[in-house]
Amino acid sequence: MEQVFSPWRGEYIRKSSRNEEERSGCVFCVKEDAMAISDSLILGIYPVTFALLNRYPYNSGHLLIVPRRHVADLTDLSAEEVRELFSLVVLGTRALQETYGPDGLNVGMNLGKAAGAGIAEHLHVHLVPRWSGDTNFMTSVHDTRVLPESLQETRERLLPAFADLRP
Repeated sequence: MEQVFSPWRGEYIRKSSRNEEERSGCVFCVKEDAMAISDSLILGIYPVTFALLNRYPYNSGHLLIVPRRHVADLTDLSAEEVRELFSLVVLGTRALQETYGPDGLNVGMNLGKAAGAGIAEHLHVHLVPRWSGDTNFMTSVHDTRVLPESLQETRERLLPAFADLRP
């Protein structure tokens, strides 16, 4: 029998099993405080948005595009936030295409808990690179994802693509 180790899943499981009241603050707003940390998962900081790696990715290169302001409802975004958010989605798509060469990308938002949002109180856009024939069956069979590189390796690959982006 083969074993696949994914120690980061333990942290995810422990956090997911906690009661909502036990969680302190918004993880994206906490990121706001940590934006200067060079080893963070943040790829780029812009006037009203930022881009970062998903700590619990579906695939290597799974990005999140997030408004800096704490907002849950898409209709509550200002015109500037909408423009920059979706400009960054386009630029993030280009960065993933140039860096990873995926066969396709999933771009999506889960607005509200009923829609599947894990962090419903602060909207964010997912960009997930996909490859033909990669069904990532482990997720279905064993609730485990197999990723070919660490988050820090992913960050190092994508960071140059975000260095000069201007949404």
